[in-house]
Amino acid sequence: MKKKYFKKGEKIIEEGTLSDCAYIIESGRVQVSKTMSNGEEQVIGILEENDIFGEMSLIDSLPRSATVLALEDCTISVMTQETFNHLAQHNPQSLMPMLRVLAKRLRSTLALVENLQEGKPPPSAG
Repeated sequence: MKKKYFKKGEKIIEEGTLSDCAYIIESGRVQVSKTMSNGEEQVIGILEENDIFGEMSLIDSLPRSATVLALEDCTISVMTQETFNHLAQHNPQSLMPMLRVLAKRLRSTLALVENLQEGKPPPSAG
């Protein structure tokens, strides 16, 4: 996988743009945020070393669902569609960490929806 370097404050991906790759943080921390319907930016998470992001667009080729900003200088490995397809065909077990991330994020989203339906406020992003 190719490595990319981002400086503190640099935008890595932007919500709504098209792309077909995922990123694995080798070093540094990033902030994930989403633009709300009222135009405000809401931080939805902080990711650090060994975390993955951008995996949804890699899998479904739809526009990015969030913006990711480098909170400090970062080294990031890029997983292209070609790499993903090669792993899926020749070493599908290697994709388990990404599937676990997707499952964990889906569970978090379902819990958030359930809390909102019960009238509980959403937790603040950490």
